[in-house]
Parts: sequence; structure tokens; C-alpha cells
Amino acid sequence: MNFINKLSAAWTANNSLLCVGLDPDLAKLPADLRDLPDGITTFCTRIIDATADLACAFKPQIAYFAALGAEKQLEDICRYVRENYPHIPLILDAKRGDIGATATQYAREAFERYGADAVTVNPYMGEDSLDPYLAWKDRGVIILCRTSNPGGSDLQFLNTDGEPLYQRVARLVADKWNKNGQCALVVGATFPEELAQVRAIVGDMPLLVPGIGAQGGDIAATVGAGQTANGMGMMISSSRAIIYATPQAGEDFADAARRVAIETRDAINQHRSV
Repeated sequence: MNFINKLSAAWTANNSLLCVGLDPDLAKLPADLRDLPDGITTFCTRIIDATADLACAFKPQIAYFAALGAEKQLEDICRYVRENYPHIPLILDAKRGDIGATATQYAREAFERYGADAVTVNPYMGEDSLDPYLAWKDRGVIILCRTSNPGGSDLQFLNTDGEPLYQRVARLVADKWNKNGQCALVVGATFPEELAQVRAIVGDMPLLVPGIGAQGGDIAATVGAGQTANGMGMMISSSRAIIYATPQAGEDFADAARRVAIETRDAINQHRSV
């Protein structure tokens, strides 16, 4: 099953557009896990178990692992998802951007080493920088378009033949680069008007939408702007707000994550058209 088909099946099976991000920060892990050799693995796999029936995808952010020299733990976590929840897409959030042989190695890292169903990439260097990822026709290539950070406007709003650059990227992906039907776009929840404009350009192409939760994106506006006609089409990502949720009485960190994931999924579903 390719990435797009797996994602579509997960939307339906879990009735969810929620993507759970995995961003392990040692300073925020429970105290009893911080000094354990497998503490990051234990933390992330327990989050995965607590939210697997609520998510349409899991998205580990590679920098949080690489900064700690924890790539082996990331391998273990990715394997855990593949073996225990093979129906849930695994997205490696790497935002890679390079050319030629280097991009080929980045693609191997994402798809062979970590076994990801999809990877995030930066299109700044053009189509040939994406070709090594697109060659993996069963995997997803999720391309940065309109990012959720304020500084994204520095470049993404530059005028290109009468339209902002982020819209130009959306058109290139929809009209030229998505030859194998495997592409998706990253569009931030912090800019719902731009999200709606991207949706109008790309039709039913999936959108990875960061920016709710800790970044403050409005769920109602996000869903209204980005959903497809059948109430799907988005992977609305929340990381820190879920995985570092404050436990209430009787809860541990995984219970708290599950509670907030339910609240977030239900808030998203409240605004879906179907």
C-alpha cells in the first residue's frame, strides 16, 4: 500500500485528521525516564500506544533525536510503529533540501534506514532536488509550501509572475512534480487564508498542517480552510501540546497525552463538513 492510500485508510479507520508529532526533549521527559538508556524510546512508544487509535499519522522530528545522538532510538521507534501499527502512516519530519547524490542518500536515510512512509522536504533548490525522493513511488514526498513560522513570509510572499512564491510552489507540485500522485504540501495552520488558497490550487492533495496547539493556530479556521469536500485531506499536526500535556490526578504522561489527543481530534471533527 502506498503512502496516499495508507493515509486515506487511516483517516477513515480512526475518523481522525490528527497527526501526532514526536519531539522528545530530555528536559521535558518524566524524571524517571531522563537518565535511562532507552528513555526516549520508552517515552515515544508509550505516547504511540496511547494515541494510535486517535491519529491519522505519526511524525517524529529527526532533529530532536539527532541532537541527542539518539538515531538508534529513532530507528527503534520507527520500527515499533511499523510492526505494531502498520496501518498508521509514519512521516519523517526532516525538511531535507539538497541535490543529486546527496539527496539520494537523504532519501535512503528516510525510506530505508527509518522505513518512513513519507518525508518532509524543502523545494528551494528545484525539481531535481526532489527527484531522488519522487523515485520512491510508493512513498510520500511532503513539500514545504506556506510554513507556520512568521519569518516564512520573508521569502514565501515574494512576487513571482503575479503570485506569491508559496502559490507558485503549490502550482508546480500540483501541475508538474506530482507525476506519481505521491506528493503532499506543508501549509501552516497559522495562516488560514493562505491555507484556503493552497487548497483551491491543489484540489484534493493531502496537506500536512502544523501550527495548532503550542503555536496557537485556530482549529475551526484551519479545518474550514483546508478540508476537502469529503471532510478529509489534512494531517493536522500537534506535538508538544499532546506529548507534554500536564497530567491530572491519577494520570501519567501517556494518559495525559491520550486525553489531550482525544480533545484535539474531537475539536477537529466538530468542524469537519462530514
